[in-house]
This record gives sequence, structure tokens and C-alpha cells, in this order.
Amino acid sequence: AKCFFKHSTCQNAIMIKLLEPADCQRWDNYVNASDAASFFHLSAWRQVMQQAFSHKTYYYFAEQDGQITGILPLVHINSLLFGNALISNAFCVYGGIVASNDQAIAALQKQAQQLARELGVDYLEMRNRQQQHPDWPHKQLYVTFRKTLDSDHEKNMAAIPRKQRAMVRAGIKAGLSSVVDESVERFYRAYSESVRNLGTPVFPKRYFEVLKQVFAEQCEILIIEHEGRLVAGVMSFYFKDEVLPYYGGGTDLARDLKGNDFMYWEVMRRAVDRGCKVFDYGRSKEGTGSYRFKKHWGFEPEPLFYEIDLVKAQQIPDINPLNPKYQLFIAAWKRLPLPVSQLVGPWLAKDLG
Repeated sequence: AKCFFKHSTCQNAIMIKLLEPADCQRWDNYVNASDAASFFHLSAWRQVMQQAFSHKTYYYFAEQDGQITGILPLVHINSLLFGNALISNAFCVYGGIVASNDQAIAALQKQAQQLARELGVDYLEMRNRQQQHPDWPHKQLYVTFRKTLDSDHEKNMAAIPRKQRAMVRAGIKAGLSSVVDESVERFYRAYSESVRNLGTPVFPKRYFEVLKQVFAEQCEILIIEHEGRLVAGVMSFYFKDEVLPYYGGGTDLARDLKGNDFMYWEVMRRAVDRGCKVFDYGRSKEGTGSYRFKKHWGFEPEPLFYEIDLVKAQQIPDINPLNPKYQLFIAAWKRLPLPVSQLVGPWLAKDLG
């Protein structure tokens, strides 16, 4: 543990400690009690990063008078292809410091910057919903989409703009149905096909198996079927009164049967039945298909502040599919046979935090 900001007695000092298994429940109690914390601040993400990707993690918390007063989950990704970065929180849309006072924020930030320099990373990245570091550059690329749900299904349906609402009704009329799967198998088939079609490497199946195992009831896989055939699948997270459909994709059948619109309506409908009040549609890059899809659902984009402390890098790295230098790769990847993309993709995707 490291001591910061000593006062007249040692007891009043803020201690910065690394998360140990014995502290996980205290950490999660802090997350659940904080309005600023997200699902992606939960301690179990540390286990996911280690088991699924073998990435080194540094989950720091601030402690004062025996109480946790702040948290900061950090993941170190060191890749020959994509660079060397310290990220809060990797593979997650939100992250960054959550703290009860300015002293804890300052101490955790100092610890993160010190670690970044000890590790010799290119940059430190904090993924915040609100701007925390006005003096740091940030990626002006990502937005998130969140919306309050009504307890009345018909009101939620009516809130969907007319054209997209017609898509949902077309899926219902086509006889689509939804079922919850405990296994990731069918979901992974639909998801990996969809990701390949976008020209993006797919995550390893192991990652989704670990997510399901670690988060248990907070992680649900919903499968859309038509006459017993797989149409689409989505993995959603449940946190407090929110639902977060996080990974989703469809087969070739999804386009003709309006499977994706029906799928997200089913997530919304089921979430309301579980008492959820917020639908978090997740992150999208401006100008992409997923951005337009969510806008067509009547969701308004909110900017995300992915704030960067440049350590060795001279500028913010541009590792995203919109970068022109990746266009040839993306075009080639779209033509790969699905089994090949499932074999090679995970080797690349594990470093795309």
C-alpha cells in the first residue's frame, strides 16, 4: 500500500492499495453504492481479463480510516501490432476513477500516471462518461446511447420511431421468438458471423464463456429463433436498474426477418419485466452503421470522454476501423471463410481493448 496526503495522524492518510480477493466484496459494495460507478467497475472484470486474455491488471482502491473512498480498474495491454497501453477499463465502454472526494481522485490519478511511466506504456487511457481531465486530449470519436424505459410495454413501443417500429412489428409478424440460452454456442455463431461481415476480428469464444461464468445472473444470452433456426443472439448485462445489451449479432436470416430490431425489442421488453428503468444501447463510433441504427431507434448520442495521458506516444493512437490504413485489411477480412475468421480473429482481438 502507498500512503498519500498525510495529515496530523497516520490514520487520516489516504492509502492506495491493490485489490486482493479478500477485498472484492468491499470493492463491489462501493460500486453498488456509487451513482458514478458502472457495471464495468465491478471487481469481476479483473478475473475476466486474466482468465480470457491473460492481461495484467492493476485494480487500485483508495482507503481512508478503513473505508474505501475511491476505485480505479486498470488493464495493461502490450501488443506488437496495436501498441502498449494502460486502460481503465479495457474491453469496457466506461471506466476511469470513481471516488468520494478530491483527495482520493488525486491520489488514484497520481498512482495511475506513476504506473504508466513505470510500465513504459505509450499512453494511459481513462474511459469516462463525463470529462474528468480537461487538460488531457481525448478521442473525439465515441458516443453512448442511453434512454429511460417506461414500465408500460406499449409506451416503449410507441416511443420507437415509426420506421423502426414497423421493423419490430414485421419481426413479430414473421413468427420470430426469443429464448434464453445458458450456453454461448449459438450466440457465438451469430455474433462471429456478424463481426466477420463487418471486417472485424472476433473475440475468442473463451471470453464469452468467462463472462457468463463470472457474472452469472447479471449476464444473459438471448437467442432469436425462426421455426427452430438461429436468427440472432445478444449478450446483455444487468446492473442496478439498467440493462446493457453489449455483444450482439445476426445470421443471414436476420436481415430478411428483421431479426435485429426484434431482438433489441425483446431485450427491452424482458428488461422492463425485470424492473429495469434504463436501456443502455452502448458505445458506437460516429458515422457508423451501429450509430445510425441506434439513432433510428430514437436514442440520442451522448459524447464519451476517452481521455489520454500521452507517455511515450506523441499523439493519440488511431486504432479503429474508420482509419483509412485499415481499409484493405477490413475488405480482405470480410471475404474470409467463417471458420478461418473464428480461428485467426481471437489472436488479434485479444489486444483490441
